[in-house]
Amino acid sequence: MFFISLAFFVASVIALAVYGLNFGVDFKGGSILEVEFSEEVPSISEVQVLLMNALPSYEFSLNKAGERGLVIRSSELSEEAHQALLNALREKSLGQTLEEKRFNSVGPAIGKELRTKSFVAIGLVLAVIAIYMTFVFRKLSRTLSLLAMNISTLVALLHDIVIPMGVFAVLGHYFNVQISAVFVAAVLTILGYTVSDKVVIFDRVRENILRGAKNDLGEIVHKSVMQTLVRSINNTLTVVLSSAAIYLFGGESIRYFALALMMGIFLGAYSSIFVSSPLLVWWSDWTRFRK
Repeated sequence: MFFISLAFFVASVIALAVYGLNFGVDFKGGSILEVEFSEEVPSISEVQVLLMNALPSYEFSLNKAGERGLVIRSSELSEEAHQALLNALREKSLGQTLEEKRFNSVGPAIGKELRTKSFVAIGLVLAVIAIYMTFVFRKLSRTLSLLAMNISTLVALLHDIVIPMGVFAVLGHYFNVQISAVFVAAVLTILGYTVSDKVVIFDRVRENILRGAKNDLGEIVHKSVMQTLVRSINNTLTVVLSSAAIYLFGGESIRYFALALMMGIFLGAYSSIFVSSPLLVWWSDWTRFRK
């Protein structure tokens, strides 16, 4: 199972290297407009031609949002261009009522700053988690390597966020799914949530060791995983099912947040059992062998 995880991780890194993340308006600047028609959305090709004729100096990317919604992305629109775009859509609606759901416009400098701060935030979270693990499990330093615990936890957390990033790189390349600030919120949520699974298992390992368990470390870790397995499954199913409901029935703006959360939380429970725990045992055995 560990090597299956490694295969998916490597595939995700390759996807990120080849395709990259398709950053949206939040990160590269531009405007995003979401409208809803009262009856049905005109065909994407017709709306694309309409907008090109109305605003020939702009490039537009269009996606449907549900049955009656339409999301339009472009370079940064002035207020005059924004109103011209709405008027063109109203003319095309052919008697339908057109409702503007949202309009956001971000300059390129702000988008670049947000992208930098997002990566810094993810890095800081990982660093704080390493400090937290060192503090919480300091009593085990004589019997178990704190470095092994930190490395196994951080590797598992990278596994939990890199694989969803790889999936979104593929979705962005083939289906024009764009990364927004909401995706960063999903990544930070995944890190904060899934680290608890690792801490619970390692805490049970600590309890079993401090109670005087004399078994091999692998047996102690296996016992600890089995003692916490039901809790991990129940917590994971709770979040995955609620996220699935958001993905299926929520709005376009949070749909991919829910998708990222589903993948990350599932991978977090998986990596707690099949990545961080085996890695902890392997690293500890390897350091003992070197000594």
